[in-house]
Amino acid sequence: MTTTGETPVRLTQFAHGGGCACKIPPGELEEVLGSLTAAPPVPSRAALLVGAATGDDAAVVRLPAAADGGTQGMAMVCTADFFTPVVDDPYDWGRIAAANALSDIYAMGGRPVLAVNLLAWPREVLPFALAREVLRGGLDIAAEAGCHVGGGHSVDDPEPKYGMAVTGLADPARLLRNDTGRPGVPLSLTKPLGLGVLNNRHKATGERFEQAVATMVALNRAAAEAALAAGATCATDVTGFGLLGHLYKLARASDVTAVLDTAAVPYLDGARQAVRDGYVSGGTRRNLEWVTPFTDFGTTDEDTRLLLADAQTSGGLLVAGEVPGAPVIGELRPRGTHALVLR
Repeated sequence: MTTTGETPVRLTQFAHGGGCACKIPPGELEEVLGSLTAAPPVPSRAALLVGAATGDDAAVVRLPAAADGGTQGMAMVCTADFFTPVVDDPYDWGRIAAANALSDIYAMGGRPVLAVNLLAWPREVLPFALAREVLRGGLDIAAEAGCHVGGGHSVDDPEPKYGMAVTGLADPARLLRNDTGRPGVPLSLTKPLGLGVLNNRHKATGERFEQAVATMVALNRAAAEAALAAGATCATDVTGFGLLGHLYKLARASDVTAVLDTAAVPYLDGARQAVRDGYVSGGTRRNLEWVTPFTDFGTTDEDTRLLLADAQTSGGLLVAGEVPGAPVIGELRPRGTHALVLR
């Protein structure tokens, strides 16, 4: 918690939602995007390798060869991600938001090169000293990732928001995509779940959960490198749509059924208690509602279903393949009656 003069400032109280839980619900978003027609082809030698069709983590374009051949064979990865305060500490919020934005590049198998800040700030309500701390947190995480930050864009907004637009590079022959899953491949998860319910408890009570902050600021760089080294081609990161939501998108895009071993899924300390105590966001409940028609829940209890749909912020990578050090939580099988099956 930061103080201004004698008054404590709790950033989470200035937002209607927190972190990736403030995303537009997946069902509503798909309804909007589904009504859009494809734009005319761009008159360029660049080729769009990954676009909006599969709802992947970032867009990828094959770069045309430069005159000196320096960019030949490379692909550019582009993404943008920003959200309302997920924690009260401005520096931590900046670090979390930056790690979350960079994660989209890692989830595609790329490395971030350049980022620009995206800042919305209620300039007549919150002091700019807090905004400076938010930006400092973002700079520090970008530096850890070896990514330049080249300015950005800011607006006066009644609700504080922060994030980054990030550009990266990748080998087009070694991308991680959400539509390349194949039957018989195991599923690995590189960070535990429970960030959403712990963040919601933090917003409601002011309790600080160091294990959640440490998880959210951790870059997914090592996980992406390990996945590529293991020969993986299919992955996504787990953020606002929860594990079930992102797993459903992967299964649908790859035309497979994902079988989840619920007992193998890791959780942060305190996550299950937070669910029992009622700290479940509306975004999590909307995630669960969205996947329910496509899911065989078996005998999975309601608390576990909510945790599996928990709206994560800066979560881990969900990889089709075995990643050293990460638990295997299920496998992909030939497409059956349901896209998701819980065991």
